[in-house]
Amino acid sequence: MSSSAYAALLARLRKGEAVLLDGGVGTEIQRQGAPMSTALWCAEANLTHPQTVRAVHESYLDAGAEIITANTFASSPLLLDHFGRLDDMERIDAIAISLALEAATKRRAKAGGEIVIAGSMSTMRPTVPGSDRTQTESSWNQGTARALFARKAASLRAGGCALILMEMMRDLDYSLWACEAAIACGLPVWIGISVERGLDGQLHGFGRPDTDLAAVAAGLAALQADAMAIMHTSLDDTSEALALLRNHWSGPIAVYPECGRYAAPNWQFIGVATPEDYAQQACGWRALGAHALGGCCGVGPDHIAALYEAHRR
Repeated sequence: MSSSAYAALLARLRKGEAVLLDGGVGTEIQRQGAPMSTALWCAEANLTHPQTVRAVHESYLDAGAEIITANTFASSPLLLDHFGRLDDMERIDAIAISLALEAATKRRAKAGGEIVIAGSMSTMRPTVPGSDRTQTESSWNQGTARALFARKAASLRAGGCALILMEMMRDLDYSLWACEAAIACGLPVWIGISVERGLDGQLHGFGRPDTDLAAVAAGLAALQADAMAIMHTSLDDTSEALALLRNHWSGPIAVYPECGRYAAPNWQFIGVATPEDYAQQACGWRALGAHALGGCCGVGPDHIAALYEAHRR
């Protein structure tokens, strides 16, 4: 997708205009009927149910999204390496990006306008069966991890993304190495931090109660990506996390939290806020300095349509 479309969108962000991202990709693929892989979650759907993946992108574009995210979050190089599938990564990513591009081409032919295709890059590792918690025994040394992340960034660039979204960043080891690899590949990068509240009542990186969130925010902000984000964070904690991030970052900020509660054993979310309530909460994020709005797990096309009505009229 053209770099000129991204440049125009970034200019709007820097002027404080609202920009709309899509909602959850993996959870929406599952909601629309594609079976999930026990090992690779939604990544396998690129190979087995491409029509569903494409339909998800189309539904977000119809709702008003200007940035759609290729289904590449779960094709994490760490996850694929763990399961002996690393050599499938480039093929999975290429198909995922092509499906997003096809949806964008169809939308432009019907309604015009520019659409930015983002590739999702994560540090996803194997999870404890029936939960969203990382298996802590799955680890890679720094040199190996950096090489894997560099290969992933190159895969997203080769596929034709205009932007890399670093998603669920939450620490200063794997997340930092991944972000540095993405920036080094030459594509624009947005860094999304995922947050949760620990037993101590404080905010930490998601699944990393050992982290100092302020240090994580400062360390990742120092990389000088094009934008920072708070994402895959509960609605209750998003405003506080956004305010903390603003203490360490003066550039454009995106907000796209999760919505509802994770229901084991699949990545299904229950107790999801209504689209109207979600859009109302987003007004508060705009007031706190958010420029781009969207959603993560549990957020669907109806939520993005409500954001469009509330912020793009």
